[in-house]
Amino acid sequence: MLEQIRHDNILELHLARPPVNAFDHHLSRALREAIEAAPASGARGIVLSGRPGMFSAGLDVAAVLELDAAGRMAELWREYSTLCRAIAASTVPIVAAIGGHAPAGGAVLATFCDYRVMARGEFRIGLNETQVGLSVPPEIQTGLRRLVGAYRAERLMVAGAMVGPDEALRIGFVDELAEPDEVAPRALAWLRALLTLPPQAMSKTRAIARADLVAAFDAAYRNDIDAFVRDWFGDESRTTLKAVLMKLKAK
Repeated sequence: MLEQIRHDNILELHLARPPVNAFDHHLSRALREAIEAAPASGARGIVLSGRPGMFSAGLDVAAVLELDAAGRMAELWREYSTLCRAIAASTVPIVAAIGGHAPAGGAVLATFCDYRVMARGEFRIGLNETQVGLSVPPEIQTGLRRLVGAYRAERLMVAGAMVGPDEALRIGFVDELAEPDEVAPRALAWLRALLTLPPQAMSKTRAIARADLVAAFDAAYRNDIDAFVRDWFGDESRTTLKAVLMKLKAK
């Protein structure tokens, strides 16, 4: 479900939950705990990677459609939201090595990392929540606005648009493109260069620069969970998600 690979003082956290690295309670918790424990183990940076062709498809639609109690749905969203906050608040830099598609929650994870390397190819990244009947929470909107600007973020999120690697680089959604087998090495190279800087000055400046991300999570936390659960149990979202799941099973 989650593999940990050491590269000297950098820890690679490799998502390994077939078929599409979708997040349930267990993977969300495991990844958050690994991120939070990394600095104490001597890691000065983290690379978050997935399998070739698929970084992560986000929340496990099949699993969560089976949740018939609001409390269980709230627990799942709390685990995933807390994971995203842990990425935003990490005391060590995190690079997303996006070796393939990154829709919905996969794109969200990458948004809160320090840097994003994406594979060239017929891949897509984007917050396509509206296409499956879900709204985009305010803290996630804050994250995308920081990357691409307020107006472009609005257009992407309202449309639920998915963009290819070249467009993602052009608008600032990702920071670098690489051939698929070079994505993780390029992520490691960027981190190693960053870690040559004086550590206290770099870390303090980074924490100040990213404080707005953490504040957005803390400000929205309680209302966000309630709103997401209401969305998830709404007729529109469940009908749309069931249709999406049927299409996926038919492939």
